[in-house]
Amino acid sequence: MDSSHNKLAIAALSLVALVFACVTPAAARQAGAERVTVLVNGRLWTGDASAPWAEAVAIRGGKILAVGSEEEVLAAAGADFDRQDLNGAFVTPGFIDGHTHFGRAGALLMGANLLDVADDASFRRRVSEAHDRLPPGSWMLRGDWGAYDLETSWVPSRQLLEEIVAGRPALLNKWDRSQYLASSRALRAAGIDPAGHDGLVSGEELARIRRAVPPPSFEQRLAENRHALRDLARHGITTIHDITGPEQLRLFQYLRDEDSLTVRVCARPTLDKWEQLAAVGIQNNYGGEWINICGLKGFVDGIMGNSSAMFREPYEHTPNSSGQWRTMMSPPGNMERLILSADAAGLTVTIHAIGDLAVDTLLDMVEMAVATNGYRDRRFRMVHAQVVEQDDFQRFGELDIIAEINPFHAIDDMRWMEDRIGERSVGAYAFRSLKDGGALLVFGSDWPGTNAAWYPADPMQMIYAAVTRKTLDGQPEGGWYPAQRLTVQEALEAHTVNSAYAAFEERIKGKLAPGYMADLTVLSQNLFEIDPDDIKDVSVLRTMVDGRWVYIASTLTP
Repeated sequence: MDSSHNKLAIAALSLVALVFACVTPAAARQAGAERVTVLVNGRLWTGDASAPWAEAVAIRGGKILAVGSEEEVLAAAGADFDRQDLNGAFVTPGFIDGHTHFGRAGALLMGANLLDVADDASFRRRVSEAHDRLPPGSWMLRGDWGAYDLETSWVPSRQLLEEIVAGRPALLNKWDRSQYLASSRALRAAGIDPAGHDGLVSGEELARIRRAVPPPSFEQRLAENRHALRDLARHGITTIHDITGPEQLRLFQYLRDEDSLTVRVCARPTLDKWEQLAAVGIQNNYGGEWINICGLKGFVDGIMGNSSAMFREPYEHTPNSSGQWRTMMSPPGNMERLILSADAAGLTVTIHAIGDLAVDTLLDMVEMAVATNGYRDRRFRMVHAQVVEQDDFQRFGELDIIAEINPFHAIDDMRWMEDRIGERSVGAYAFRSLKDGGALLVFGSDWPGTNAAWYPADPMQMIYAAVTRKTLDGQPEGGWYPAQRLTVQEALEAHTVNSAYAAFEERIKGKLAPGYMADLTVLSQNLFEIDPDDIKDVSVLRTMVDGRWVYIASTLTP
């Protein structure tokens, strides 16, 4: 074996060891695990088509023992159990978020989120809050101010920044990376004299400051992770399909070892890592019930936020540009090679495609992979599937493609979508057309978003967006392209049952059924009985993962 193969094998074995470690701590909470918990007097939507409604559930050892009427469940529970009254609350299987960037979300939740900031007062408030959260001496970075006021000419001053952060090093930027503001401490760290400097940096000064920024400490990363876990729990999320790098995978394992991981993780390394995984025979769902590898993430094109999604025709507002291909598309033929090779190795491929040309190009690549490698249950996912040409919808069904869609994107992007792509907007976020074309729909938040938008990991806002197609303030009346709306049941399925299926976990997750994981979410109102416009205001009362409550908002009073 030559040196390159040795290095590949070592890297692969290191990854195997890391993921294998995620399997082992399952016995950490076995003491008392066999005692039965019975939840009664609820309105349970089970996600199980054969028995969609129930009023009670029994749980033992992190698994569902029985679901049904109170009489049936109590009979199955035996004589020794803990009884908890749901007071008529609405219960669903735990929500599965099909698209997150967990590590980045933690950093944003703990740091400065300035996406909707475009004035001194809001800048002062948001930066002050971040300053209070961050450890002393750590850097405050990014911010992305002005993303929701694209016409603003407002720029924060160094004096304002200094009044808030005092001696903290800070390097904040505008959403489009056209302006950067540094504090005096950051300037000094790069060897730049702050005397008389307005704090706005670019070119070599910016490069020097970036070189001076140290990597965040383990303690800070851990604190960021805990912020992110709390955010997921309060929104009823029990599993995430995460774009996970090696460092974040280690942090997940650390949290699991200390028994403080409160969400299950389907990790998706990037597609260019397929060879390292295949070298030691890893296929789908390597790992355990808490952390496993459920796919590989690739990228065809850019995003709508900065007009880099790839279209067949130029953008309306920038007629000299049709978008950009991502690096995995270079050199020509590289993405085809990656897809064919990973698919042949038995790994699940999930690829980002947003513009209409990107979507059509990826469909061609999937068709090639199926023709070359033959039929198998591959559960290929097109991530976003955001703008689709009319003659491409049926190809999703023909190729058995899962559409990993982002409903909140639709109601956020509609503020500028038609200005950018005009009549092509008819195929944007076309959820009904995708479903009618045969695609299985999976909901993902893309939490925490991009430099151009904030995407919350909030299932209520995603379901609201899918069934109303209105902004959070109710616009437009009747919904944006209302023919593309989904029903409440279809939206719930996309956030539970379908998401489990996409990760080959449909026999253990996504439903409230005997033998399934005891992951569930308790909501303040029954989504089937309220006005769809009110769904966004429904709150999570409790979140259960592995048979224990990881979030309790209040008493269970619907």
